[in-house]
Amino acid sequence: MGYYFKTEQMSVGYQGKTLIHDIEIGLRKGEILALIGPNGAGKSTILKSIAKQLKLIHGVVYLDKKELNHMSGLELSQKMAVVFTEKIKAELMTCEDVVATGRYPYTGHFGILSKEDYVIIEEAMELVHVTEIRNQDFTKISDGQRQRVMLARAICQEPEIIILDEPTSFLDVKYKLEFLSVLQELRVRKGLTVIMSIHELELAERVSDRILCVRGAYVDRFGKPEEIFREGYIKSLFGIETGSFDEENGSMELEPAKGKADIFVIAGGGSGRNIYRKLQRGRRAFITGIIYENDLDFPVARALATELIAAKAFEPVEKFTIEQAKKVIDSCSEVICCREEFGSLETANKELLEYARQNGKVVEITERLG
Repeated sequence: MGYYFKTEQMSVGYQGKTLIHDIEIGLRKGEILALIGPNGAGKSTILKSIAKQLKLIHGVVYLDKKELNHMSGLELSQKMAVVFTEKIKAELMTCEDVVATGRYPYTGHFGILSKEDYVIIEEAMELVHVTEIRNQDFTKISDGQRQRVMLARAICQEPEIIILDEPTSFLDVKYKLEFLSVLQELRVRKGLTVIMSIHELELAERVSDRILCVRGAYVDRFGKPEEIFREGYIKSLFGIETGSFDEENGSMELEPAKGKADIFVIAGGGSGRNIYRKLQRGRRAFITGIIYENDLDFPVARALATELIAAKAFEPVEKFTIEQAKKVIDSCSEVICCREEFGSLETANKELLEYARQNGKVVEITERLG
């Protein structure tokens, strides 16, 4: 199967000056591409160049095997929809009026909407939940509402490919998830191809088929999410020096507390994450264990604990590891246990709890952190 969207040696920039060189992209129909990278890396410049809002410095862009530069404005508007962050001029227009402009590529010179057009407009508004504000002045709604109206307008255009610049920027969690679900539905139902820039890395990883990483004057990586989100890469791409980002889990954590750790946390099964973060907020250094490497607590513990006593997944905890944890407990003045009950494979942590009690060091969570 050939590529529906393709670039060859595409270089982009402003006023003849190249910002990013030799961008090579290949997408099959119905694939979703996310552009990620630091602010100012040139993601919007790439999108505007693809959408013909900026002239290419060099190279060719193909859409359905045809050069974009050889397509008329009408032909392009029937194949491609664009949603950028810039505010449009929509004085004296209701939200429904704005959505309806997405049908203009199909209405001919007189711009008269048919019954079929109104059905499509209604469906688009329902998809992104803006029906309830259809009669409101577009200039007087919130940024989040405005973004959803513009998304409805793009969907109403019934494009084969949609270009989106930070489409989820002004949306709350509910509408972020709903919108991305709509994109996935449209790609399956209508073969919609999507190219978008996005800041939310965890969403980019979950929704995208391909990811383009922009850094400096060149594309740093282009590939599947599992090829991009590898340990240490995101930290390098964004130049993260404070805190951490766990590529495998999409977990972002602040910088751990510094100093001597005097608290030992017995956790596991996801029970410790909130405690770890609460200790971090209080700038209290801590040690935790015994945590299996596949445990829900493991990524946060690895990011925030001064020391993490870990065990291999699906393996019995070695006696040496248990003795190591007991020695650490001896060095701490407090032990916090996040578990009331332990499973059959958690006998090691149950043993640690009993050992801590024998030494009078256990502090209940409600008493210590309530």
